[in-house]
Amino acid sequence: MKKRWMVWAAMFSVSAALAGCSGGVLIRDRKTSGQAAQAGRGTAGAENGSGGSGRDEKKQAGAAQMPEGLSEPLAEPPALLTSVGQSADYEIIKTMLDKNEIAYEKNSLATSGDLGDAKTLVLAVGGSSKGLGAAGIDANAELKRVEELIGAADEKGLAILAVHIGGEARRGDLSDQFIAPSFEKADYALVVADGDKDGLMAGLAAENGIPIDIVDSMAEAVPKLGAAFIQE
Repeated sequence: MKKRWMVWAAMFSVSAALAGCSGGVLIRDRKTSGQAAQAGRGTAGAENGSGGSGRDEKKQAGAAQMPEGLSEPLAEPPALLTSVGQSADYEIIKTMLDKNEIAYEKNSLATSGDLGDAKTLVLAVGGSSKGLGAAGIDANAELKRVEELIGAADEKGLAILAVHIGGEARRGDLSDQFIAPSFEKADYALVVADGDKDGLMAGLAAENGIPIDIVDSMAEAVPKLGAAFIQE
């Protein structure tokens, strides 16, 4: 009951925060900037034979310096939302997608067979021993599932978004083992600052050439997630 209350309280906070945001927070001309982003992704894929190879080359080029935040949208709906660690953050990120009116499917135990026509994979990163138990899966099996799913999404050229919003509560031995696999092939990372006091995720972003936005609160993460998506 306490866990459920905490989830609903967090979701209510996200809803209230978004209601107070103006439309100007998001990137103004999504269509124009999105076309540029897609053109760049297409060129990279053509030169290297696949979308995944182009992404690897981009990351190698960016690894020498700390990447900045996202400058233009790079993800397209529909998205597939899945959990990485089976924490309650999965439901909160679902609410964030709803508030941004992003078309998506959700499956907390998704595998490559569930990618369907998705163009973006959204990873709700954060481990929970209770959540894993309720899902009937242990940490090792969860890691194998996630690695298989991310590998398939990367091969298909989907945009991959790694979202860590749980703060310090989603760090520690259990949660930390899910972070690196989620970041290694991501195209964008969104992190609440309290969860990265040791710089682990910022360092992974730098190493892999991933644009990362580190925000002070979950409320600030809502428009950032929306701004990552190309919308008409």
